[in-house]
Formats: sequence, structure tokens, C-alpha cells
Amino acid sequence: MYEAAIVVFHILYLVGDAFKLLDITRKHVRFPVYLLMPHLVLLWSDAVIVNTLLIVCFLYTTVRLHFFTFRYSQCDNLRINVLYGGQLLIRFSLWGLTVQVLYYVLVITLTSWAPSWTSTPSWMAFLSFLNFNDNVILFWADAFVTAVFFLFLLANGTLRLLFTCYRLGILRRILIAVNLWIPVVNLFLMNYICNKAIEEYDGECCRLDNRLLRSAGRTCQTQYPFILLHGIGFRDLKHLNYWGRIARELTRNGAVLYYGHQEAWGTIERNSAMISAKINEVLAETGGQKVNIIAHSKGGLDARYLICEPGMAAKVASLTTICTPHRGSELISFLNKLPDGIYRYIASVFNRTFARIGDQEPDFYAATKQLSPEYCHEFNMKYPDAPEVYYQSYASVMNRFSADSLLSIPHLLMRFSGAGKNDGLVSEASAKWGAYRGTFVSTGRRGISHGDIIDLKREDYRGFDVLEEYIKIVQDLKEKGF
Repeated sequence: MYEAAIVVFHILYLVGDAFKLLDITRKHVRFPVYLLMPHLVLLWSDAVIVNTLLIVCFLYTTVRLHFFTFRYSQCDNLRINVLYGGQLLIRFSLWGLTVQVLYYVLVITLTSWAPSWTSTPSWMAFLSFLNFNDNVILFWADAFVTAVFFLFLLANGTLRLLFTCYRLGILRRILIAVNLWIPVVNLFLMNYICNKAIEEYDGECCRLDNRLLRSAGRTCQTQYPFILLHGIGFRDLKHLNYWGRIARELTRNGAVLYYGHQEAWGTIERNSAMISAKINEVLAETGGQKVNIIAHSKGGLDARYLICEPGMAAKVASLTTICTPHRGSELISFLNKLPDGIYRYIASVFNRTFARIGDQEPDFYAATKQLSPEYCHEFNMKYPDAPEVYYQSYASVMNRFSADSLLSIPHLLMRFSGAGKNDGLVSEASAKWGAYRGTFVSTGRRGISHGDIIDLKREDYRGFDVLEEYIKIVQDLKEKGF
């Protein structure tokens, strides 16, 4: 009798979910899954059709939860939906395990008080719908199936978050993965990563709303196309974009983008010649008269040099530098204290490595020396700004050395050398050039590093949306007529 009632209930329950009359993952309707669903595997009947329906119900629920967790998404981003579904699975499985523990405690308590279910009142017997009686094997088999059911959901949700949550960062993902095996501690860790997932989902939904509002106006469609210039030690690669998600977001909002394709360890002079050729190529392709340049780090010095070349100032409408060491980097002053022989040996290693991946004339030694405060002082005197070009600059700062694990040591070295506020490689004072538009920061104690400002790790930080900041930069240039 009880078995038949449970089967009928679940069929109606899952049909309602299949036809979207209800959602079994929603908070107020998922209790039957918490309590009854895992037990269907052992709830056998003499009727073949009933057993078939039990298996179908169990399989439907399993597939539904694992692969179609999040049905009513407000976001069109697959990664974000997988992420949000992951936190739902974690919370779902933890609540399910809690309900099952309470259920088994109740069953054991009642069994010890009344060994035979036949002698207990019907309302009490209903609590043990499998009718364990004194069948210990059935009891433990059912407990095993139930544990596996929810633990697999928990593992699915945890893996989703560890692999898709940008807000966790690389180091925190590793630490969380290592400590997830510690009882009690793992509960706090799972609550933490679930909250991070919700924050990221809400942020992405906000971005989607902004895109919809901007879609008709083509917010980033400027008069002149953009040339993006990378910093030292990197190249413009097709599948590992130096600018993270920024370039795609700007393009989505109407910007026309090209890359400088200068060398990773090229000198200012060599890289400027390569960028000049690229600008001429872009102007020939688009039929335009000028370009806007957005340059990060050393790319800003490359751009300033090329503007001083004969005829190039007339082809550049604006130069926006971001965390460019216009007055040099104190970190280079520290490295210059190394014996010259050691410095040249390190340079040769870098030169050989980057020659294999595309640099035709890598010169680590000269390129890094050009970032010293002494060299930049001479550079600024020798290459003044062109009056027909609009220059503006931005900076960013790390508020603590642990804000970026990759730049924590350089950040401390610059602090000790008297650089003051810095992003791990460039001080705030050194980044100011032309019309200084401000310093990028985040809420809390973290700050924004030299890599964060180009979305190097593809991570989101509380109180700072790097994609929106670049859209604002381009919007501002558009309003100025560029």
C-alpha cells in the first residue's frame, strides 16, 4: 500500500517537473527528493510495470539534477549557468544528506523501541516505507545507495565551482581542493565557494542587462579603430588573449580592434617600427585617417616613441596608457644591482626561449634596461608629446602584497625601494602621463594588480569590473570625438 502510494506520488511529481508545472530544484518543492527519491531503487514490487516506473523515476531525477540543474537562467553564458548550477547542487546535496541522517536516526530509534513494524501503529510504520523490519542488510544497502546518490551530486557541484568560478582564483582553488577532505572545515569551504558563485552569477547577469541596454546604441563604436598594445614579456596570441575578456566585450559593443603584434622582448625602437607598420596596414584596410591606441605597461612607451616618428603623429588620434612606467620602474633599479654577468645570462635564457615562440630579435637585456627610471628620464626629455595627439593615463594599485600571488614579491620590493603605491611592477606616480584619469581600485583590502587590469587571470573582484571600466574608457573617447 505504502509502496504504491509513493510510486504514484513520484510519477505525478516528476511529470509536473517534466512539463515545467513545478521545479524539483526549487527550495519549496524539493523535499520529496531529499526524503524519498534515493530509496526508490530498493522499493521493489511484484509487478514489473511498477518496478519499471521506479527505475524511470530514479533515472529521470538523477539525470535532471546532474545535467539540468539550473532551468530558469537569466544569463546566456554557459559557464555561468554551469557555475550557478554547481552551487545549487552543493546546497541541494547537503540538505538532502541532513534530511536522510534525521530519517535514519528516527528509523533506528523506532526499530529499537518496536522490533516488529507489524506491531506499531500505521502512522509510525509509514516512516519506514521500505519496511526494514529486522533486515539489517536491506537497511545498510539502502543507506549506501542514499549516500552515493547525494555524494555524487555534491562532487558534481564542487567540481563545477572549482573549474568554472573565476572569483576563486588559482591559489584559492588549490587550497580549497586540498582542504575539502577535512570534516567540518569542508562545510565552511563549500559555503564560501557557493557564495562566490552567487556573486559571480549576479555580476554576469548585471553585465547582460548592461549589454541589452547598450545594444541599440553601439556604445563602443568610435570614429577611429583601436590598436591594443601589450606589455613586456608577452605576445599577441590567438588562443591566449593578453587582454583576457576585454577585447571580446569591446567588440561586442561595437569597437573595431586590432593588435600591435610587437615582440615580447623587443626594444622600444624595434617594437615601435612594428607597430607603425601595423597602423599603416589598419588604415589601408579600413580607409580611415587615424587610430586610437590603448597600451598597457611598456606598450605605452612603444607608442609614445612611434608617435614621434616622422608622419606618425598625424595617424594617431589618442593614446591611452594603462599602468605604463613613464618614469621607470623601481623594480628595474633593484634588478640592476645584480652582477652584469648574471643579468646577461638570465637575458640569454629568455632570448632563446622567446625566439622559439615568435620573437625575431629578442633583447631581454636592452628591453628591461629601458624601463629603468634613469633611462625613462632621458626618454621623456628626448621624446615630448605631440600636440595633435590626445594623451591620457590610468594607474592601478595593490593594497596588500598578497593581492596577487604572482606579483607579491615584486610589490614588496618596490615598497622597500620607496616606490610607494604600486601595482606590483609600476608605481602610481610613474603611471601618470598626460590627462591623468584616475587609479583603479577595488573595495576591501585587495586592490588591483598590474595583471588584474588586463584581465590576465580572467577573474572578477568585488567592487571592480574590469570589463565595464574599459567600456567606460572607450565611451569617454567616443564622446571626445575619437
